[in-house]
Amino acid sequence: MDNLDNPQPGSLSWRLSSHPITLLSFLGFRLASLLVYLFGLLFTDNYVLIFIVTILLLAADFYYLKNIAGRRLVGLRWWNEVNPQSGDSQWVFESADPETRQVNATDKRFFWLALYAQPVSWIALGVVSIIKFHFIWLVLIVIAIILTVTNTLAFSRCDKFSQASNLTSGVFNAGGLAGRIGGAMVSRMFK
Repeated sequence: MDNLDNPQPGSLSWRLSSHPITLLSFLGFRLASLLVYLFGLLFTDNYVLIFIVTILLLAADFYYLKNIAGRRLVGLRWWNEVNPQSGDSQWVFESADPETRQVNATDKRFFWLALYAQPVSWIALGVVSIIKFHFIWLVLIVIAIILTVTNTLAFSRCDKFSQASNLTSGVFNAGGLAGRIGGAMVSRMFK
């Protein structure tokens, strides 16, 4: 019972979050679109209403995750820039400095679990829709998969970019390997 009252750091308890309102809003948007899709037909027979409400919730989830939750929960943000002259698209990744911002283990765990669970859930719902021959729902499911997979891939790349940046900064700073080798070479030259 003591373990329930005092959860360990990194456990899935929203009370340990550094940003509980952001975390609950993030999880709320993630669950709301799935719940409206799953239980919408229990309350109404209007396909168009369920479609529109689910799309609006998916769009809100996409925006909130991309611009607010990712930055506050794990210190990551991404966006896409288009060069007006060439029309080339470039992904830009931003991460918080690990020296100035410590990421909460609970926030990180919730974030990555919810980030990867959402596309898997929509893919599973797509398979169920195909098996039940409810092809009319596939348009909504494809849109949901596109939005959730885009955010998942972008944040995964952003995290890898952040880890690579942290690794290179650790190697090239004065306390790193390159700094020690360079310092040894310079000291040998002036002996």
